[in-house]
Amino acid sequence: MCGIAGYHGVPGGIARDRLLADMAAAVLHRGPDATGIHVGDNFGFAHTRLSIIDLAGGAQPMADTDGELWLTFNGEIFNYVELRQDLIARGHRFRTASDTEVILEAYRAYGRDCVKHFNGDFAFALWDSRKQRLMLARDRMGVRPLFYTQRQGCLYFASAIRALLQVPGVAAEIDPFALDQTFTIWFPLAPRTIFKDIAELPPGHLLLADADHVHVEPYWQLAFPDADDIVAHDQRDPRQLADELQALLIDATRIRLRADVPVGAYLSGGLDSSIVTAIMKRLVPDQLRTYSVAFEDAEFDERGFQDVMARALDTDHHVVLCTEDEIGRRFPEVVAHAERPLVRTGPTPLHMLSELVHRQGLKVVLTGEGADEVFAGYDIFKEAKLRRFCAAQPASKRRTLLLQRLYPYLSQLKTQSQSYREAFFLGSGDDLGDPLFSHLPRVRTTQGAKVFYSRELRGALSGYDALADLRERLPERFARWHPLSQAQYLETAFLLPGYILSSQGDRVAMAHAVEGRFPFLDPRVIDFAAKLSPRQKLRVLREKHILREATRDLLPDNIADRPKQPYRAPDSRSFFGAGGRDYVEAALAPDALAASGLFEAGAVQKLLRKCAAGRAVGARDNAAFVGILSTQLLIRQTAGTAAASSIQAA
Repeated sequence: MCGIAGYHGVPGGIARDRLLADMAAAVLHRGPDATGIHVGDNFGFAHTRLSIIDLAGGAQPMADTDGELWLTFNGEIFNYVELRQDLIARGHRFRTASDTEVILEAYRAYGRDCVKHFNGDFAFALWDSRKQRLMLARDRMGVRPLFYTQRQGCLYFASAIRALLQVPGVAAEIDPFALDQTFTIWFPLAPRTIFKDIAELPPGHLLLADADHVHVEPYWQLAFPDADDIVAHDQRDPRQLADELQALLIDATRIRLRADVPVGAYLSGGLDSSIVTAIMKRLVPDQLRTYSVAFEDAEFDERGFQDVMARALDTDHHVVLCTEDEIGRRFPEVVAHAERPLVRTGPTPLHMLSELVHRQGLKVVLTGEGADEVFAGYDIFKEAKLRRFCAAQPASKRRTLLLQRLYPYLSQLKTQSQSYREAFFLGSGDDLGDPLFSHLPRVRTTQGAKVFYSRELRGALSGYDALADLRERLPERFARWHPLSQAQYLETAFLLPGYILSSQGDRVAMAHAVEGRFPFLDPRVIDFAAKLSPRQKLRVLREKHILREATRDLLPDNIADRPKQPYRAPDSRSFFGAGGRDYVEAALAPDALAASGLFEAGAVQKLLRKCAAGRAVGARDNAAFVGILSTQLLIRQTAGTAAASSIQAA
């Protein structure tokens, strides 16, 4: 795991080696072990290294034996051992034991199609001097970040936007359309970022740049079988499917243990992280270090289940206690690393957790992310199924009573009337034909924050519809998929890379130079799960059915049968204790709001007083408050107070 940066072309306004040094310094937190720079004729690469594989021989930027190919690489190729053996059989020779050199030799063998051979989490830049071409590549699921911008005929790229801001003339101007996407679906839709003219390479994509053109193309896309073809996948023996899944998960975990440094695990106490940790313990019986977040508030705390697993596996277990004051205190730093507005505080406790891991000297942890998307574990999947069930007989009160079974951990929802639940979850009958049907209740909640938009922002957004933008990005075959597959695609292709693996994953882990690895996002596991019948994943209202069956022998019964409890953290109430009040009031002061030009100062001041008094109403008020606050903080952090002029020009 590392930080990368560089350019293709001829930079202006600064010496090339100085520019690369400045860009490297901006991503030093991602790779504090070493820094390397290479200046070529019309390209330059920088690299900050977190040494994990081949500690002595894996320095970067790295060239091939002929000096014709150069690489700067962030991430890991988990199947590099097998690829190396295949390439040696084809006549390739290696000087190092690193996965970095495997990328170079795979490119020599397969060209741009080398990425299709990689099982890994990666973002890299490769310069081909024969073709005078730069290739940028990002892993299938978007685990590792890669941003780029163009200025005066030169293309710049980096692992973090802050590195691009070192380029003379590149400014952090808020993109109003990306902001509206954030206040609709929680994140900007790639290639947009929150900053105008700074792009994100989408997951599963390549960027190819030569002297005349910059071209972006996909090399992989998540897909599901058509609903009419699903029956064929139900013919296999369920036990055989479960055994095959367990074998896949064991091997996905095995290759993610490849490292020349110790590897730990995040243990939340839920099903997914418990499965990963249990498999790790089988593969590496020695003392395993595990890490968890605990909360003062019992509504969020899962210590009881964490302790059950830690004792069952006899791990060396460590816990970080996250208080509301600590969330408030750390939130500005988390926003700075996320490099985008946040509508939830969830990334903050995970930022604390990675700091604990770093303090104990570990660089790598395995986690359970991805299982909920891949095996239909989120409550939103059950919710969509119930909503469709109720819509089939809208007059049936017995059916709508089933809505009471949703979200038992949300105390406010449990106290609402049945009529409120019906109005919120069932919405309009017209929703059924919407390809975004499964996610519309969540969207309605987040969109409530738009009442705080300024007149200028509303004007800049005139005629723009973030949901229409999202619908246009759906695959051509989307309408032919089963409704559960459609909902899974929305979670996996958009929310997973856009929020879970970024703001709540890579950005807060790598803030402390900790690499997360995700066995459930192994391409073989994703492909296996996508082909499964929906009933193998969501059996009536039992989420992750086949995953539970496949791993029951690994877990204590009270973990194996535990219902899903999503990870959450206290929101607006975290900002009014000792940790946050001063900067909150400064960021949301009328003059600060007027300077950004994004939000109506009077309305925001009312929301501020409401939240300070502990009267925030559910997810809508909390998302609005956190989103507005984080936007204002981001503007201050990037000195991007040109937001108002950006809006006026949009």
